[in-house]
Amino acid sequence: MSNSTINFYALSQSFSSSDIIVIATYFLLNIAVGIWSSCRVSRNTLSGYFLAGRDMAWWPIGASLFASSEGSGLFIGLAGTGAAGGIAVTGFEWNATYVLLALAWVFVPVYISSGIVTMPEYLGRRFGGERIRTYLAVLSLLLSVFTKISTDLYSGALFVQVCLGWNLYLSTVLMLVVTALYTIAGGLAAVIYTDTLQTVIMIIGAIILTITAFNKIGGYSNLERVYSMAVPSKIIPNSTCHLPREDAMHLFRNAVTGDLPWPGMTLGLTILATWYWCTDQVIVQRSLSAKSMSHVKGASILAAYLKMLPFIFIILPGMISRALYPGLRGLMIAVMMAALMSSLTSIFNSSSTLFTMDIWKKHRPRAPEKELLLVGRIVTVILVVVSVVWIPILQSANSGQLYVYIQSVTSYLAPPVTAVFTLAIFWKRTNEQGAFWGLMVGLVVGVCRMVLEFGFPPPRCGVVDSAPNVLRSVHYLHFAILLCGLTAIVVTIVSLLTPPPTPEQLCNLTWWTITEQPQREIPLQKPAPAPRVPTLRESVFWSRFCCANALLLICINIFLYAYFA
Repeated sequence: MSNSTINFYALSQSFSSSDIIVIATYFLLNIAVGIWSSCRVSRNTLSGYFLAGRDMAWWPIGASLFASSEGSGLFIGLAGTGAAGGIAVTGFEWNATYVLLALAWVFVPVYISSGIVTMPEYLGRRFGGERIRTYLAVLSLLLSVFTKISTDLYSGALFVQVCLGWNLYLSTVLMLVVTALYTIAGGLAAVIYTDTLQTVIMIIGAIILTITAFNKIGGYSNLERVYSMAVPSKIIPNSTCHLPREDAMHLFRNAVTGDLPWPGMTLGLTILATWYWCTDQVIVQRSLSAKSMSHVKGASILAAYLKMLPFIFIILPGMISRALYPGLRGLMIAVMMAALMSSLTSIFNSSSTLFTMDIWKKHRPRAPEKELLLVGRIVTVILVVVSVVWIPILQSANSGQLYVYIQSVTSYLAPPVTAVFTLAIFWKRTNEQGAFWGLMVGLVVGVCRMVLEFGFPPPRCGVVDSAPNVLRSVHYLHFAILLCGLTAIVVTIVSLLTPPPTPEQLCNLTWWTITEQPQREIPLQKPAPAPRVPTLRESVFWSRFCCANALLLICINIFLYAYFA
């Protein structure tokens, strides 16, 4: 009998029938929800396929915003970082509260008023020309393939391989195929509704894991004592490597020596979060599918409340134990698959939208609707194939170093985009030359830092660090602040030295020039039958209701920050 046969037999014996039932039920539910949601919206129009007919309610959008952000990479990363360094990583989740509200109250009204569908399209209309639009479309696609897809596949496959012993290649391909089926067939509507299912599964699984973990440790009051005593059996003498941090139970760390310094976790993280939540196609596309502004705001509020949960459901259990508890493997693999598949569907759908509307349509401006729909579906298939090709590369990445490197890429490329979008919306004098050269300077500086990071990776514990002092002395979150500031300065100077934008580049395209009715016809919608045209109008009651909930949300967030500071 071969080793593979023996391993398979041993593995099959380790799974209970309940584990298999849970996993099978999970896949069947995904397929069922995907088919059901695909039938709800017309998939034969661009608006129906890419924007779910602009008829989505607040609750599936809010759940989809949460599920899209909680990929398997973040799921494992939060638990692992919590186990290694304490609760400070919670700031990555709670900081989202403020930028989610900014998305609904500031950014989306401008996007709706401008009548755009993709983020590169907005910059193209705001500044004119094609170079900024093309640059952002290509950058977004590259970031999607080489950072988001890579990290999610790596962490999800790692979980499958290490914790379950499944064949990494076959299990990941299975998830990709199921994911691709309803993404290609149903478009954004299928993605949003299946994301809602993934959110429910993730929360149920996380609740069960959390209850089990706290019962094991004796409650939250006992966590700090037990965590501080969790010293590895083998440590390096005369060093603090692998020892529990003294500030493990505090959100705010030392501004200079902290692993997550508080200035970076407030301002620097807000810059990166603004890029992700307010200018990234994956997130904004969901908000643009809402049936009204009240639903946009309700979705952001729901997502912000859900983003408070990972502290209890992921980070604290990560601090309690790095091991899964026996008897829950079927549920935990369903939770991890939910995290992986929700993020992948979001990336596939938004990337196909970007390529179709900002690259293909640029070269074929008179392409019929059927051709654009076909191109969108083909791009999704290509992304799935690229993901499969990535698997052996990720499998060969030892010690998770590739995962660490890829995570840092966003920190060096996103701040210039944040600066340009913010100035484009709030400063009418910003022009195409200023935005372009600001992006280019930011790209060069960011790539230089990234090359240094790759050339001088963090040394192993006890090994002398040979990296330049400028690399280690400037935390990547502090670097994000400096890079965003540098980009803003370049944009401002060049804009003031060159002609101002034309009135056509300002009408309905900045915060100060929003009108109630968009003047441009949305290119994704047919004149017949009459399309659903988004509007900024909303009922007084629901407007006040959303504002009251937003204030309550901010108060809860401030209280949590103060309590765990």
